[in-house]
Amino acid sequence: MNNPSNALPEPALDSQVIAPAAMAATRPLYWSVRRELWENRSIYIAPLAVAAVILFGFLISIIHPSAKTRAAWLDPAKQWPAINMPYDIAAFLILLTAFIVGIFYCLDALHGDRRDRSILFWKSLPVSDLTTVLSKAGIPLAVLPLVAFAIIVATQVIMLLLSTVILPGKGVGAATLWAQLPLFRMSLALLYALAVMALWHAPIYGWMLLVSGWPRRATFLWAVLPPFAIGVIEKVAFNTTHFGNLMKYRLIGWFTQAFALWAKGNAPMDPLAPLTPGKFLSTPGLWIGLAVAAIFLAAAVRLRRYRGPI
Repeated sequence: MNNPSNALPEPALDSQVIAPAAMAATRPLYWSVRRELWENRSIYIAPLAVAAVILFGFLISIIHPSAKTRAAWLDPAKQWPAINMPYDIAAFLILLTAFIVGIFYCLDALHGDRRDRSILFWKSLPVSDLTTVLSKAGIPLAVLPLVAFAIIVATQVIMLLLSTVILPGKGVGAATLWAQLPLFRMSLALLYALAVMALWHAPIYGWMLLVSGWPRRATFLWAVLPPFAIGVIEKVAFNTTHFGNLMKYRLIGWFTQAFALWAKGNAPMDPLAPLTPGKFLSTPGLWIGLAVAAIFLAAAVRLRRYRGPI
C-alpha cells in the first residue's frame, strides 16, 4: 500500500536538482579566482604596505606639523582643503598601487603558468580556458578594486581616529574635524571612482592578458614596445600624435568623463557633487573600450587553448 506521507513534493525535487546544477556552473570560476588570490599575494600585500607607509607619514605630519600646515588648520578659508588633502593623497596612492599591481599581474597571469609548466596540470582539470581567462581578468577588474576600497576606507578611518586624538591639542576641535570629513559620502564617491576606473581600463588589462599568453619571455617589452613603435612611426611619418593622445585618453580620460571639473579653489565640499555617471555611461570611449577588451580576452582564450609550456 502506498504511503502518501513519504512522497516528495515535485517543486522540492525540482529545486534540489536545479540548485546543485547552478552551483556547479559557478564553482570552477569561484575556485579559479581563489587560486589567483592564493598564488598572488601582492594583490593585497602591496596596497597594505603602501597604506602602512601612508599612516606612518600621516602620524608624523600631525604630531609635528609645519607652520604653514598649522596656519591652514586654523584659517576657516583654508581649513577644509588642508584637512581633506591627506585623505585624498592616501586614496590616490593606494589606487595607483592597485593599478600598477593589476598591470604586472596581468602580464604574468598566463605567462607564469607556461613558465613553471603548471599549465599542464591546470589543463588536466575540468576547467575551460574561458573560465581560466575570465578568472584572471576578474582580478584587476573586480577583486583589486574591492581590495583597494577596503584598504582605503580602513586607512582613512584610522587617519580620522588619529586626528581626533591628536589635533584637538593643535587647536582643531574634534567636532570641526568630523564636520569637515563626510567619511561615508567620501566612501561612496570612492566606490564610484573604482568602478569607473575598472571599466575604463578594461582594454588595458585585456591587452596585458593577451600579451601574457603570447611571448616566451619579456612580456613587459612585448606589451609596451608595439604601442610605442606605432606612436613613433606616426610622429615620423605624419608629424601627428593621434595615437599618443589616444593612449593618454585611455589612461586618464576616465576622470574627465566621470567627474565634473571645477575651477581651482571652487571645489565643492560634498564629495558626491562632482560625480557625473550619466555623462560617463554615454561616452562612446567607454563602450568602444569594453568591446576592444572583449576582443582581447577572446584572443587570450584562444591563445591559451593552443599554447603549451615554455
